[in-house]
Amino acid sequence: MHVIQREGLDALIRQLSAEGRTVLGPTVDGGAIALGQIGSARDLPEGWTDEQEGGFYRLRRREDRALFGYAVGPRSWKAWLHPAEMRLWRARRTDGAFELEAEDAPIPRYAFLGVRPCELHAIRIQAHVLAGGAHPDPGYRARREEAFLVAVNCGEPGGTCFCASMGTGPGADDGYDLVLTEIPDPGDPGGATRFTAEAGSARGEEVLGRIPVREASSGEVDAARAVVEEAAGRMGRSLGAEGLPELLAASPEHPRWGETAERCLACGNCTLVCPTCFCTSVDDTTDLTGEVAERWRRWDSCFAADFSYIHGGSVRGSRASRYRQWLTHKLGTWHEQFGTSGCVGCGRCITWCPVGIDLTEEVAALRRTPVPAAAPGRAADAPTSGGEP
Repeated sequence: MHVIQREGLDALIRQLSAEGRTVLGPTVDGGAIALGQIGSARDLPEGWTDEQEGGFYRLRRREDRALFGYAVGPRSWKAWLHPAEMRLWRARRTDGAFELEAEDAPIPRYAFLGVRPCELHAIRIQAHVLAGGAHPDPGYRARREEAFLVAVNCGEPGGTCFCASMGTGPGADDGYDLVLTEIPDPGDPGGATRFTAEAGSARGEEVLGRIPVREASSGEVDAARAVVEEAAGRMGRSLGAEGLPELLAASPEHPRWGETAERCLACGNCTLVCPTCFCTSVDDTTDLTGEVAERWRRWDSCFAADFSYIHGGSVRGSRASRYRQWLTHKLGTWHEQFGTSGCVGCGRCITWCPVGIDLTEEVAALRRTPVPAAAPGRAADAPTSGGEP
């Protein structure tokens, strides 16, 4: 294990930039921890933390100079790996027929600095969904393969975090090129920090060899381990994941769906901020002359009434059925489709829900209330495995 001093972060950013990468990391923008392009450690949210509860988020000042002393902001890394809007093809009419125009845009080379362990798991899940299987998305696969991931172990879980109960944090296990742990420097009254650093790939080893580092002392190794252990004990939420697919499969007629739907606005915030949601719609357009046609892929949400539209109407016409679909797919049938939960415990869906719907409380309510007997046959608007990549 190595140690990078605070000024060593600048060397890391310079090195990644010198490799032709666009370095993205956390900043403060619009009253939130935002992700955007950074040029040096001065762009990081020094001395800021976030307070999060159901339907509540705000920043406040810390008493130290920590650079990563927050949980997660509203935006996740999927915005760059799985962009919200993307043109799939463009065609122009030539001699009475349409000919596709070549897309010459190069694959972007990103370096993500500050990826939380729960987000590493989210990236891994999306990569399995979008880049695996019989019909992978070649654009996603190329963007993911090019991306260099610098994870930062979490030392400040938020009030809506529950990654420890999901086994996705607060410490990173794999899936990174480099992983850092920010530890305080007791010799600096201003609260300066330094970082332990470990490589998780050959690319990570190569970058470490090109920036100033030193070997970590046993005390620093212990301090880094303590940061993660203490964070695991300060989670704001927990979710009992055992037996969830079976519980949800047995609960299509549970009254909780209707009770929660009375509060739900069907706004789709939870799916937009979720780092694993991947559903999209496709739009075909032409210009006013009819000479140019384009196909665009855009993020969509299972909370939208038209998302399940089939000739004659939507399969899930009620808010209750759409809410049930989201939660049942995320925590239940996702296992059947992809071999894992679709939730990583980041808590964003709780924080950014305008009415504070809390999926950990929803699961607890389903567990503590007897499941009514299902009517014969499949219920109307029943949940399906949903969300085909």
